[in-house]
Amino acid sequence: MAELETAADRNVEIWKIKKLIKSLEAARGNGTSMISLIIPPKDQISRVAKMLADEYGTASNIKSRVNRLSVLGAITSVQQRLKLYNKVPGNGLVVYCGTIVTDEGKEKKVNIDFEPFKPINTSLYLCDNKFHTEALTALLSDDNKFGFIIMDGNGALFGTLQGNTRDVLHKFTVDLPKKHGRGGQSALRFARLRMEKRHNYVRKVAETSVTLFITNDRPNVTGLILAGSADFKTELSQSDMFDQRLQAKIIKLVDVSYGGENGFNQAIELSTEVLSNVKFIQEKKLIGRYFDEISQDTGKFCFGVDDTLKALEMGAVETLIVWENLDTMRYVLKNHSTDEEKILFLRPDQEKDKTHFTDKDTQVEMEMTESCPLLEWFANNYKKFGATLEIVTDRSQEGSQFVKGFGGIGGMLRYRIDFQSLEFNEDDEYFNDY
Repeated sequence: MAELETAADRNVEIWKIKKLIKSLEAARGNGTSMISLIIPPKDQISRVAKMLADEYGTASNIKSRVNRLSVLGAITSVQQRLKLYNKVPGNGLVVYCGTIVTDEGKEKKVNIDFEPFKPINTSLYLCDNKFHTEALTALLSDDNKFGFIIMDGNGALFGTLQGNTRDVLHKFTVDLPKKHGRGGQSALRFARLRMEKRHNYVRKVAETSVTLFITNDRPNVTGLILAGSADFKTELSQSDMFDQRLQAKIIKLVDVSYGGENGFNQAIELSTEVLSNVKFIQEKKLIGRYFDEISQDTGKFCFGVDDTLKALEMGAVETLIVWENLDTMRYVLKNHSTDEEKILFLRPDQEKDKTHFTDKDTQVEMEMTESCPLLEWFANNYKKFGATLEIVTDRSQEGSQFVKGFGGIGGMLRYRIDFQSLEFNEDDEYFNDY
């Protein structure tokens, strides 16, 4: 369960970085007053502070007064941000500071500093008319690690593939007796000895795979591919000796013509499609499970903004599923005469650029004090409700059906909720007030 949560949390972090990259890439400024600073782990804040002080001295000589002031202002902002840190965080530090020009032609100051979700081994300082996000984009390159077990009659090889890097973790040879027609009365004994040696070989592979592919009681690979030229791989995948945690990670069985490293290379080539589709497959499985809850009418599901938020507030949502391009906005409205706040969910085309809304019940005008895309609000708050957030696409058939049929928002619940009776109770209270 913990592993699933970390995988889901990681996906949320990746979504946040993608969103940030998109907004940073679109930002433009006047002159060269937009600073991109990346400090790798184990670097010294003092070294960067000295470098900024030197840059400040250099920037003081810029001839254009407007550009000089904006560059000096940006460097000062970065210096102030660095004062918040005693040392560089474990994964490094990313800082973006500068004055950008908005679509309306107004100037707006941007100050962003954060620790990335995994180590960023790049050192960067650039002062330009745009922010440089190449290092962040590199962070997003698929870092899934896949395990390979190649088994044949001569031995086994264990390896991993991460991005373009393949590593051989361990290999051993084995001497298995071949089938033969000798023996007469002893044929059964030979067959029994042969089966026993095969059994011991499968056991040794199963035990070795646990030591290599399980760390802290959790699989350390996203998926596992079993390859081989005989039926050893099938035997291993179905064996009781093979750890169940690893059994759940098997994504493909591959027939290869060789053993050893040649077999490893061939297995990688034959698995490229399934490796590139691993996120796609995980998404299909997740939405498939959601549809199963609906088809079996378990009542442990919700869809639509209203029901999903009710279930979240009750702490009933185990897995919150949201489409990555959900365009619903969350508005906080305030009635200044009573200080009462109301929350409204609308599509952007329904109430575009409005700052005041009229309450349908009381006809009182309310001012909008806060607005934010609902998905962004979920990404920042899902943990408060004890839920796991899964951000999905509409590229698979299931994803497309989820978006078109259920509005791109729903959840799997910890227990059954009857939303109709909830609404009925709320109406009862409403009538009792009168």
